[in-house]
Amino acid sequence: MKKIETSAADLAFRATTEETCQWLAQQTGTPWTLARLIESGLTPYVWLDYCADYPALFGQATGGYPAPIFFADDTARLAAGSADVLITLTKDADKIVVQLDPPGIRRPLEALRFLQRDIARLADEIRKANEPAKVVVVTPKESQNGISKEQVLSAFAHLLKIDLEKALASGSGIFGDEGARVKGSARKAKNKAVWNPVTLALGLNDVYRVPMAHLKRAFNEQACLAEWRENWRVTLDLLGE
Repeated sequence: MKKIETSAADLAFRATTEETCQWLAQQTGTPWTLARLIESGLTPYVWLDYCADYPALFGQATGGYPAPIFFADDTARLAAGSADVLITLTKDADKIVVQLDPPGIRRPLEALRFLQRDIARLADEIRKANEPAKVVVVTPKESQNGISKEQVLSAFAHLLKIDLEKALASGSGIFGDEGARVKGSARKAKNKAVWNPVTLALGLNDVYRVPMAHLKRAFNEQACLAEWRENWRVTLDLLGE
């Protein structure tokens, strides 16, 4: 069935079952029945004219009000193809749940109504669920996150016999090329350079033989390395450390 997009304004404020099914069929391109409406979560209503048998049900609504049908037994009966509407539990005019005395209230199936806003919301949910997933193209980009020279010195300088500050300032990234320095971080100014502490720590262990136990302690104790601890742990796991 071809979908025909129409506005919810084409629906009555309280649409009949037939009107609701026709409109949703136009929106979704699939057939609808009363059972499907209920299974999809739509709440049917029945207009109740004032009845002296249930004075508490109406309160100040002496002209009547739309009573919702939401009790599982009542809606299951409708979905199963009942010949009429049986309401055994509903809400009164003040929207308070009320259990009706047996046998409840019966009305013809033609009395069922569905609210325009509920129908439109269901159509919107179906439309969104059927939209193709958006493909997000991610362009690989090297992370610019790192720690500053001051943080590097605070975390690691005491573990080395070399002048770490001088090594950082040499522009070689300590290990040649960019090394542990985040690529491009010093492009505008040297004082803007940052270092990846995980890469740096691994290099300190490999090149300068800083004991791994000392590096682990640094990541556990140094505040500037707190957000890198999980990255460090995962890296050690991959290395079998």
